[in-house]
Amino acid sequence: MIVLSWLVLLLPSAVSLARSGTLPTLDSLRVLLAGLALCVAHAVLGFAVGCWVPRIIATPIVAVADWITVAFTRAVLPYWPRHVSGQFGSVGYGEVPDLITAAVPVLLAGGIAAGLLVLWLPFGWRVVRVGVAVAVAVTGVLGAHRTASDWSATPPLTSGHVTMACAGSAPRMCVPEFDARRLPQVQRETAEALRVLREAGATTAGPELITDSYADGRLRKPSTDTEWRMVLAGAVGSGDATYQIVVRSLHFRCKQVPALNAHSAWLWAAVKTGQEDAYRKRRAQEGRDPVAMELEKRVRADVEQVLTEPAAEQSRWINQMLDSCEAKQS
Repeated sequence: MIVLSWLVLLLPSAVSLARSGTLPTLDSLRVLLAGLALCVAHAVLGFAVGCWVPRIIATPIVAVADWITVAFTRAVLPYWPRHVSGQFGSVGYGEVPDLITAAVPVLLAGGIAAGLLVLWLPFGWRVVRVGVAVAVAVTGVLGAHRTASDWSATPPLTSGHVTMACAGSAPRMCVPEFDARRLPQVQRETAEALRVLREAGATTAGPELITDSYADGRLRKPSTDTEWRMVLAGAVGSGDATYQIVVRSLHFRCKQVPALNAHSAWLWAAVKTGQEDAYRKRRAQEGRDPVAMELEKRVRADVEQVLTEPAAEQSRWINQMLDSCEAKQS
């Protein structure tokens, strides 16, 4: 039974790794090893039941009861029952359950299984074995509970377990390796776009590193002035990454900015940096209702007029757009 359960876990993983030509890492094996240990612990529990219940019915009863018990923990509060049962929940790209997260269900099931094994030892006084077995089982159960009792729906995770590819400098851009086919070109376009905007007086941004925060999973790390973390997954391949960075570099001084001014600033920056197609694509994604079309008509007229002005006048205009605020309602 243990061998069959191990095959269920090992074969799909091995086939998937072989098809993708990927070697497993120690971090990626963490959950698999915990699963193998849980198979052994649950098999010991099933064997114990089989010692008291006829084996012909013990196997299906234990299998169904075990599955229902573990699955049902996802529907109860507090959250600790799901964590101690091995319900890790959804694991995002680049995420791996922490060591303690993988150890808690092994501690619970393994403690009970170890207690049963102590009972079956062929030597020693029975009273002593019972006492030691209870102590081992209770230690495992209470240890798992106390460890996971304060966890939220998401147990402790580690992130960033992704092979990254980087290109260029000033800024250096890094994205997951699978998304890096057009990275050198995008990095050159981005560096040129930021240079153009700085020379035009639209921004002072000069990040040294721009990295894809998609690899951070749900544990997003904050950006700094020199290191920008942005979700660029897919944007590098589609050609939208440079436009997203252009928008990021325009620092509006107010939280509420008139839509006309914001769109005008974005379109002006897009035209100056050769990202006008990306701007149009983004506006099309937001809808083509009459109000939006009228707004874009006014935006385009304003920007076309500004682009005919001298560089100094354009610099004054874009800073005026960035300084604009939505009028407060009285």
